[in-house]
Amino acid sequence: MDLGIAGKWALVCGASKGLGFGCAKALVEDGVNVVINARTDAALQEAAAKLRAISEDLASAKGQKPSQVLAVACDITSPEGRDAVFSVPGGPGKDFDIVVTNAGGPPPGDFRDWDREAWIKAVDANMLTPIELIKATVDGMAARGFGRIVNITSSAVKAPIDILGLSNGARSGLTGFVAGLARSGIAAKGVTINSILPGKFDTDRLVATHQAAASKTGQAVDAIRAAQAAQIPAKRFGTAEEFGAICAFLCSVHAGYMTGQNILPDGGLYPGTY
Repeated sequence: MDLGIAGKWALVCGASKGLGFGCAKALVEDGVNVVINARTDAALQEAAAKLRAISEDLASAKGQKPSQVLAVACDITSPEGRDAVFSVPGGPGKDFDIVVTNAGGPPPGDFRDWDREAWIKAVDANMLTPIELIKATVDGMAARGFGRIVNITSSAVKAPIDILGLSNGARSGLTGFVAGLARSGIAAKGVTINSILPGKFDTDRLVATHQAAASKTGQAVDAIRAAQAAQIPAKRFGTAEEFGAICAFLCSVHAGYMTGQNILPDGGLYPGTY
């Protein structure tokens, strides 16, 4: 399927690996120019090199010009980081057609141990930063008649996890904000805002959680992985490529009638009807 977005500019945050990289890869494969962001420069540059190679191979096969891939290593949760992304040489400034917000989740724990600073940090990263990115780009999208904003949040928004209270709270706040904004005047101007709520995907973060669980319980990592996968109706974890494909569709011209939605790719783990 031709997504109809070749030549457009996308900002993909947290794109050095995992789900963010999966989104950037899917967009590049459809001819989208991307600015990718992450905190660690070495990993980000490696990701950029992979994306450029993919773009060049596809362009050569089709006889077309490859997509541009620009990399900005910075903390997107800071004003300085956002300024760096919006001022990268060769980029579109704030005139992005597509924005994929993504920031690492706050640590797990017991709410009794979290002070105000912990809550503010979580809300800043997982609610206020996406809102700032939306604020900086959405009016330009509306003026041009096309825009796609996709927030990568968590399945915990739909089915809260007790030890992830910081994430539950911050990401649910973003979800509520988006629910209102997506249905405001921008919807009639070709701008959609949706969120993807990933379940268990086979990323470095999932590996880290399995290793932590193994250290805590004394079980083997493979045993923990197998037990968790067995709880999922699909009997496996998702892949970054699958996630990227969902993201790319939401960014396409074909998804213009879908806005304010929370997409839950979790292999069927969530048991509810709604």
